[in-house]
Amino acid sequence: MANAPLMPKATAVWLVENTSLTFDQIADYCKLHPLEVKAVADGEAAQGIKGLDPVANGQLSREELDLAVADPSRRLKLLESKVRVPEVKTRRGPRYTPVSKRQDRPNAILWLVRNHSELKDAQIMRLVGTTKSTIESVRERTHWNSVNLQPMDPVTLGLCSQIDLDLEVQRAAKEKPLPTVGGTTLLPAELTTRVPEPEPEPVAPTTANVDLSKVFAKFQDRSEPDDDEA
Repeated sequence: MANAPLMPKATAVWLVENTSLTFDQIADYCKLHPLEVKAVADGEAAQGIKGLDPVANGQLSREELDLAVADPSRRLKLLESKVRVPEVKTRRGPRYTPVSKRQDRPNAILWLVRNHSELKDAQIMRLVGTTKSTIESVRERTHWNSVNLQPMDPVTLGLCSQIDLDLEVQRAAKEKPLPTVGGTTLLPAELTTRVPEPEPEPVAPTTANVDLSKVFAKFQDRSEPDDDEA
């Protein structure tokens, strides 16, 4: 039995607009928070969403709905779907690749190596259905056809789904160690933002400010003999 109806917000919109169920009843049936249902009723949420009738699509019986309307404490029961969805079995080992697409695997490996270097060889093997030796030859450019290889998205080639690729990338990101902080310490902000003061320009010596008469007067005083010596 499903835990929530299909398109729960659209179902909540229909129940708010077409029934007198309480917010708690609708929230419990649609697996939403009562405040979300209140926001739907106030027009603050689910704007533009068309209501979905749970009775018409076989997810709620009319009798069950009438009983819940009459008794506010009653909880709606979701009808069991008559369509049995087979369980998705987890796949182990390398992915099977059709013969027609096996020639594209080296191109997909090259794309993964360049765009998602964090992926491990085992993850690439699961996505593309290749071997470790092939991955190493593509990465080291020793593949027999390395000259003609072109990086191509494995999702576009049909070798894997976008969901599988995103899942492997997320796993690799979680396992990747955080970078260690090292090196020199940062300088204080007052040093990095300080504007250097301009250096004073050297003043060339000029003769305009020199009094030549005083200079020659000193020489004349030295050249004249003293009266005592005479």
